Amino acid sequence: MWRVGSSGSVRVVVTGATGNVGSSLMRLLSADDRFTSLLGVARRRPQLELPKTEWAAADIAGDELAHLFEGAAAVVHLAWLIQPSHDLDALRRVNVDGSRRVFEAVRRAGVPAIVYASSVGAYSPGPKDRFVDESWPVAGVPTSFYSRHKSEVEHLLDAFKEEHPYVRVVRLRPALIFKRSAATGIRRLFAGPFLPGALLRPPLVPILASLEGLCFQAVHTDDVAGAYLEAIVRDVHGAFNLAAEPVIDPALLGRLLDARPVHVPRGAARRLVYALWRLHLQPTPPGWLDLALSVPLMDTSRAERELGWRPRHTAEEALRELLDGLRHGAGDVTPPLASSTSGPARSRELATGVGGRGGT
Repeated sequence: MWRVGSSGSVRVVVTGATGNVGSSLMRLLSADDRFTSLLGVARRRPQLELPKTEWAAADIAGDELAHLFEGAAAVVHLAWLIQPSHDLDALRRVNVDGSRRVFEAVRRAGVPAIVYASSVGAYSPGPKDRFVDESWPVAGVPTSFYSRHKSEVEHLLDAFKEEHPYVRVVRLRPALIFKRSAATGIRRLFAGPFLPGALLRPPLVPILASLEGLCFQAVHTDDVAGAYLEAIVRDVHGAFNLAAEPVIDPALLGRLLDARPVHVPRGAARRLVYALWRLHLQPTPPGWLDLALSVPLMDTSRAERELGWRPRHTAEEALRELLDGLRHGAGDVTPPLASSTSGPARSRELATGVGGRGGT
């Protein structure tokens, strides 16, 4: 299961180590005595010091990676771009081509295990009235670039596994992932600089849009990090769904915000999201709405059974943390999550054209 070096060391490398999940995972791994050497790989080196941890600045889309992976017992591949949403070529270079480069570097470095961050977004449209297991098709939602890319990378990983059966391949498919300290990063990626976070509190949001089929699952970031740790240390293979209860729907959102759900037709909501995105007033294209309305609800029995994984936080608790973080502008010390990365009055976000360039 482990690759142990001559000194008895156990080394793990994490790409995308400074984001929402990566920051929690690096902290969790650094506190675990089973790991003696950690390398966090990110485009920007963070001002974060952790025991047993080194950092490397690298872009998976173009930089040499194999030498970073040498001697690792496992590589956890979290690196992914969500912005700039107006530049699909840039997104594909990182998400699809960059993932292919990570898998090839794993092969060249002789790493015995790779744990990949897939998503509920990889799934084909599915039911909202029952839960599906990991056998549900992963053809994605065609109108969502995120879903298309997640699906394509899953198929790349299928081919990789067939060609290199000696590499243990695990893929985790979490629901929406929230924690308080990721609030600034999440706001920057999905809502943009014009969202007045301080207003996201009862009773300042009197009504809430309710769309048919709008129900989704969520999970706390720290619980997802725990699943990655288990996927590293256990001799498991294949895909695992990750989600917490309860399912989030407009009624629950209304209770959290003390707001009244008001029915809005899907078509009208999509046209509004598209118009605001085209005008660079918010960074989220309408494919994200299509994704939320289409992906199935996931059964997590396999993760419970084979990873020994059970979330410590409910989905409602994770969402409450996010909302509280949005109200207070909460962030972390890593560049993707830090409040300071946005610049004074969010000026750096505005300078990127709100989804038009590479972000902050």
